[in-house]
Amino acid sequence: MGLLDGKRLLVTGVITDASLAFHAAKIAQEQGADVVLTGFGRMRLVERIAQRLPKPAAVVELDVSDQSQLDSLVERVSPHLAATGQDEPKLDGVLHSIGFAPASCLGENAFLNAPWEDVATTIQVSAYSFKSLSTAVLPLLGPGSSIVGMDFDNRQAWPAYDWMGVAKSTLESVTRYLARDLGPKGIRVNLVAAGPVRTMAAKSIPGFAAFEDAWDGRAPLGWDVNDPVPVAKTVCALFSDWLPVTTGSMVWADGGFHAIGV
Repeated sequence: MGLLDGKRLLVTGVITDASLAFHAAKIAQEQGADVVLTGFGRMRLVERIAQRLPKPAAVVELDVSDQSQLDSLVERVSPHLAATGQDEPKLDGVLHSIGFAPASCLGENAFLNAPWEDVATTIQVSAYSFKSLSTAVLPLLGPGSSIVGMDFDNRQAWPAYDWMGVAKSTLESVTRYLARDLGPKGIRVNLVAAGPVRTMAAKSIPGFAAFEDAWDGRAPLGWDVNDPVPVAKTVCALFSDWLPVTTGSMVWADGGFHAIGV
């Protein structure tokens, strides 16, 4: 028996097999779940990556800033869910692992100088899209479903993170309001606040080494920036039935870094 036996999950944000989303999908399959992936832009690459999972997964295109793609998402995802043999297509879990900031919004002097158009893009793709994705798939969700987003704890200002940090703070607030509005439907909404992991997204952050250095020696459980598995396991725990009354929360998967002072 796996932790996620019989569950059907939609996982966004897979770019390479180093992505946190890829490892979450991999562990979810190993624990018995059926998984559908979404891809953006380089669809052929995502489709190739999907073949590297324990079981090849279907891939549908999703640009979270394109309302027409959001409006058609249920229609495009449903055939892959029906293939699991259930009477009606439904989702038991959704992973939002999406974030983007134009170069002007990251790095030295970015906070004071980034133009609103780029800031707006950062907030829309990295935070507002959590709400957009959740409402887009709402017809497939029901009591017991779990929506999980990927976060980087932003209770303080980080070097070089700048407007992405503001977007993460927005994401954390969006989570609380989603939890409020979807709770009566029996749907849980939570974030996993991960420590730094070397992914393609991480490489786009100027001075990412500063994050790695900050974790070195401070996380009481230790931290390996090359190991995405602990974070992926935390995501899958939130997909499971073992946290039935946890919602509106930020669950840390950071080796305990957040609890230790400088």
